[in-house]
Amino acid sequence: MHPWNEPILESVRKRLSRLPHALLIHGVRGVGKLALAEQIAQLLLCETEAIAKKPCGACTGCRLFVAGNHLDFRRIEPEALQKEPPPGEEPVEGPAKRAKPSIEIKVDQIRALEDFLNVGSHRGKLRVALVHPAEDMNEISANALLKGLEEPPAGAVFLLVSHRPAQLLPTIRSRCVALPVPLPAQEIAKRWLEAQGAKDGARWLAYAGGAPLRALDYAQDSTNLERLLRAPGPVDDRDDLEPLVDALQKIALDRALSAFGLPPKYGASTTKVKNGHAWLTYARRLGEERLLCRHPLSPKLFSGDLLAGMPKG
Repeated sequence: MHPWNEPILESVRKRLSRLPHALLIHGVRGVGKLALAEQIAQLLLCETEAIAKKPCGACTGCRLFVAGNHLDFRRIEPEALQKEPPPGEEPVEGPAKRAKPSIEIKVDQIRALEDFLNVGSHRGKLRVALVHPAEDMNEISANALLKGLEEPPAGAVFLLVSHRPAQLLPTIRSRCVALPVPLPAQEIAKRWLEAQGAKDGARWLAYAGGAPLRALDYAQDSTNLERLLRAPGPVDDRDDLEPLVDALQKIALDRALSAFGLPPKYGASTTKVKNGHAWLTYARRLGEERLLCRHPLSPKLFSGDLLAGMPKG
C-alpha cells in the first residue's frame, strides 16, 4: 500500500467492529485506491488475535490472501484487467483466445457471487467481495449487485472501488458508506516518485493532476506521450485512443488557461491562444467523448474526428 493512504487504513482498523457491509472507496485515478482496498480486504481476513495497524502478513489467512488462494475473498473486475482466469475457469483455447477481453463487468460475474456470499466462511472470518472499477458494471450487472447490497448476507463485506462514483446507480451509492481517497500532498508524491526512480517526476506529476501512480505510468511512457503532445494524430488501435484523448484534453485545458491569463496546469502546452472559450468547449467535448473512446466502431475515424474539431486559434 502507498504511504499516503496509511491513515485511511488506520481509520478503517479503528472501526472494524462496526464496519458497514459495503464501502465505496472512491477518488481520482492514480491515488492507490485498489491497493488500499486490497489492504482492507486482507485486514478483514487476517487471523491474528491482536488488532494491528496493518494485516500481520504471517497468519494463514494473510498467506492465503497474498498467494491469491483465499477462499473467502473474491475480486470482480473486467476480463481486460484480470491477470489470470477466475477460480475454476480454464484458459480459453483455439480461436476464441484471440477475441478482445471484455472491458465491462458482466452480470454472470456478479451472479457468481451469490453462492460465494451465501455459504459459510471457510476460515471462520468474513467473506469479502472486491469490485473494481465499480463503474465498469453494465446496467444488468449493476442491478444484480444492488440486490446483494439491499439484502446483504451475514458476515459479508463489499468493497467497491470507483474512479467515477457519479456513474454508479444512485441506489448503489446510497447503500454504501463512502470512503474518499484524496490526492496526497505534492511533496509526498514527489518523494515517492523519486524513490520509484521516475525521471522528471515533477513534470509528470503535474501532467497527472497530482495523482502519483498515474505520474509514474506517464514517466515510464514519456517517449510516446511527448510524441502525442508534440504532434497528435489519428490512431488505428483502440488501446491508443484514451492516451490520445487524454493528451488532447490536457492541451485544450492548458491553452484555455493561457488565453485567460492563467498559468498552465498540466504542462501539456505553452502555445499562446486567444479564443479561450473555444478551447474550453473543446476540452468539455473531449471529456464527454472520453467515455466513448473505449467503444469506437473505427478508432482511426473517431480520432480523426476529434482532431478535426480542435480550435484553430
